[in-house]
Amino acid sequence: MATMIAIALIFLLGIANFAAHCAVLDSGHVMVRSLVSGRMARLGAAKFTLGLEFVVLLVAMLAANADPAWGWAYAGYSAINALAAWAILTGRV
Repeated sequence: MATMIAIALIFLLGIANFAAHCAVLDSGHVMVRSLVSGRMARLGAAKFTLGLEFVVLLVAMLAANADPAWGWAYAGYSAINALAAWAILTGRV
């Protein structure tokens, strides 16, 4: 039962992480512009970062299947991710 709750929690947090990630990519922040402009844009940097976000989500869900404590680890990752997205979107960085 705890495993299913952890996986559901990770899945919901994953949706929030993707939303924050897309908002940051669409923000036009100078850091994002430097990442997705020129040569990096041709290499697909934005798609790569979204793919990496998916891999982190997938690994967390698979790990939570073995140990539900990974739900807490992913929650911590999500909190840091949310804090970074807030700092970028509000112009604090």
